[in-house]
Amino acid sequence: MIKNGIENGYYHEITPSGFGIAIKAGKVLYSKQSEFQKVEVFETESALGRVLTLDDLMMTTEGDEFHYHEMIAHIPMMHHKNPESVLVIGGGDGGTVREVLKHKSVKKVVLAEIDGLVIDACKEFLPTISCGLSDPRVDIQVVDAIDFIKDKKNEYDIVLIDSTDPMGPGEGLFTEEFYTNVKNSLKEGGIIAAQSESPFVNKEEIKKMYNLLKKVFPICSTYTSNIPTYPGGYWAWAFCSESVEPLSYFADDRYEDIVKTCKIYNKDYHNARFALPNYLKELL
Repeated sequence: MIKNGIENGYYHEITPSGFGIAIKAGKVLYSKQSEFQKVEVFETESALGRVLTLDDLMMTTEGDEFHYHEMIAHIPMMHHKNPESVLVIGGGDGGTVREVLKHKSVKKVVLAEIDGLVIDACKEFLPTISCGLSDPRVDIQVVDAIDFIKDKKNEYDIVLIDSTDPMGPGEGLFTEEFYTNVKNSLKEGGIIAAQSESPFVNKEEIKKMYNLLKKVFPICSTYTSNIPTYPGGYWAWAFCSESVEPLSYFADDRYEDIVKTCKIYNKDYHNARFALPNYLKELL
């Protein structure tokens, strides 16, 4: 039986649905067990470059990380008229922070990551992803975001929940109480975007997550994009707010600066992300 992780020269990740990915693996550059999980970075003999896994599950690769990080950051950021204060929950690899910092309005980014080893590993071995973490506007907090967010009121324009899957250290980030605390941390006109798993592989998890989000936020929409190395190759994010509808505003003043730095993101692609396939509409 093939298990997740590196075996016989290949990294494998098999989904509960019985299919997955295989990547020809090279040298393991970093492998440590933290208080929470196994953190590993390894080379590949592929176009993907280096790979970060947590507990042998795919987190990010040098080759396709922009598919995820540009989507979680720029879709909500471009819907806010003046995002100055941003909270990133999870995302210790730094890719989401890097994309947020491309917006000239941003004055402060708080990164709330529970596992300091993730940050350390990515700073050392994934510099093209983690490069934004050394920016003076970034405040790195190695904390449990569940506790960190409890007393935050009207502090952030944008909150990006760049969490792992709803298991292990990420499990508590998928609760009504947590989403309520996130809502309370937003300023007026604030927006959250949260990774919400694969619509093809994680149907039950998505249904549960959106049921909770809809209890907390009057506006709760979904957008999707492809991510080659994630289960099913297709991913979803929740867009939530108390007052901002998707596609109701677009920051044209920031757009040209952003788009010229991106590999996937542009305005046409942005607008199309909220068009959903029938099976996902039915699920939600």
